Order: sequence, then structure tokens, then C-alpha cells
Amino acid sequence: MPLEIIRNDITQVHVDAIVNAANESLLGGGGVDGAIHRAAGPELLAECRTLGDCKVGEAKITQGYRLPAKHVIHTVGPVWRGGKSNEDKLLAECYRNSLALAKEHNLESIAFPLISTGAFGYPKDKALKVAIAEIGDFLLQHEMTVYLVVFDRASFALSEKLFASIAEYIDDNYIDLHPIDDRNRLELTCMQEEVFYEASICPASMPAPAKPVKRKLADVVKKLEESFSQMLLRLIDEKGMSDAETYKKANIDRKLFSKIRNDIYYKPSKPTVFAFAIALRLNLDETRDLLGKAGFAISHSSKFDLIVQFFIEEGNYNIFEINEALFAFEQPLLGN
Repeated sequence: MPLEIIRNDITQVHVDAIVNAANESLLGGGGVDGAIHRAAGPELLAECRTLGDCKVGEAKITQGYRLPAKHVIHTVGPVWRGGKSNEDKLLAECYRNSLALAKEHNLESIAFPLISTGAFGYPKDKALKVAIAEIGDFLLQHEMTVYLVVFDRASFALSEKLFASIAEYIDDNYIDLHPIDDRNRLELTCMQEEVFYEASICPASMPAPAKPVKRKLADVVKKLEESFSQMLLRLIDEKGMSDAETYKKANIDRKLFSKIRNDIYYKPSKPTVFAFAIALRLNLDETRDLLGKAGFAISHSSKFDLIVQFFIEEGNYNIFEINEALFAFEQPLLGN
């Protein structure tokens, strides 16, 4: 997928370029910087000596030498000084300039660490927000595969407020499915009868039924006969979106979208369907319809489903932010 968050050692990632969170001298240091220099070998340091210094926010490129990556893009992140010294702007420039350099050298894949979150002290949740925003903006305009690499779970931090909101939503809506024996079934039936009895004596507490929307029978039949691919393409036209705009906002690569467009009977995965629902900014009912065309439904026994549902209900259709949350809760990501 165009942007994927992965847990790995960045020195082991097979891509066209990995990004080194360097210091201004470019001569190596601790943390990620030191690990990359050790893995690449002394040749990397020798080439870095020819580049001169690198200012905060700038980026320079070298060969990868003994690394699996073909190149190393070195960028210098800001030291955290409480957020009052243009740290956000400088950190954004690190990602922006690194991506521009990769594009200039016709690279197709790049892997980033969370820049400045080590010895430079940048808060992880704030750094993550900057990284996702800059990478997301870039991918809406360009074709490239981007990995955000975190070494372990402690290296990744969703904002506490958002994490707590999602956790509460899951607690309120999650249903733990388990077999129902005859005794449980009897208790459930009694509970349903009690609810019905209470509703019958307090009809004012029941919400008024929504007025049905009148639709032509021919339109209904036509939509019932649609495949997933046909419905998706119809929705893209109805939303006035281009193919490229759609698959980029869905975090789907162009090759997969081409398969879906050219195969009327294509069977997508559930994350792929959800990704297109997010790209098209579908409401919950429309999302259920699109899922149904692929043979899926929203399940309240799935944390994955509930997290996506949370964002739809909140009106947040930024797929990269949704993937942040899914990763934090150890769920599959939206996209390919």
C-alpha cells in the first residue's frame, strides 16, 4: 500500500531508500543514526564526509552500501524545546525534503523512522501527527510506497485523548460472541419480552420511525444486480472523483485499482472495501451497502470494524489517521 506502518529494524527494510535521523555533521551518532552507519559500513561515513554539514530540516542522499536499501537519505530533525521554536515546521520540512529528494532520484519506495523522537526529545504523539500529515499530503500528489518504521510498540504513540475515545467507543459497542446454550437462549427470550412489555406501556420512549425514501423500482432492481466493482465505479462517478484521486485517498496502489476496474467480479478484502468507503466519504449506511456487495457486514464483535465505524461516525475520513489508530490497537490497516 502507498503508506504502511510497520514494526521492524529500519536497517533491515528492503526499499529504495531508508531515512536516517542524522545530526548536522552527518558523521554518525547514537540511536537510529549510529545503527544505520554500523549496518552500512565505513563506506557510508566516507561518503558523508564529502557532503559537508546538513542544516535542520534539510536532506541529503548517499548510497546504501551494505544495507538492504539502495540509498540512505539523511535529514536532521529539530531538538524539542517545548514547541515554541518552530519545531513542527522544521520537522515537517524533514519529511517534505526527504520525499522530494526521493522523487528527484526516481525512487519508488522509502522507509522513515519517527524523526527526532529519540535523543532530540520530540514527543512521539506530536511527531507521529506531523509525519502522517506530510506523508499523506505527498501521497495524494505522487506515486510512491512509503513505510513508517517503528522498532517496538513503545516507539509509537497515538494521542492519549484519541486513544481513550476509541477505547471507550469499543467498550460501549463491542459484543463478545459466544455460543448460546438453551438456558441462555431462554434468558435472552425473557429479556426481549420484558423490553417489549416496557415499550408497550411507554410508547413515548420509542423513537418515531424514519420516513421511507421513495425510489423507483427499476433503480432498486438495477442496484441489486450490481457487483462490487460496478457499485464502486458508479459511486466514484456520482461523487465526481477521478480514479487517481479515489485510489490515493483509499491508500490503494494503482495496480490493484486497475484490477478492480477491469474485473466486474473482483472479490476485494474487507480492509480494501472499507478503504474505498473512506475515500468516497460514505456514511455508515452507504458503507454497509458497499460492504454487502463484497459479501461483508460491519460486526460489533470486531475491533477493526468498530474503529473504522468510530471514524465514520466522527466524520473523519483521513485514511492515514485511521490507520494510525488501527496500528495502535494492533488491527489490520486500510488499503492493499
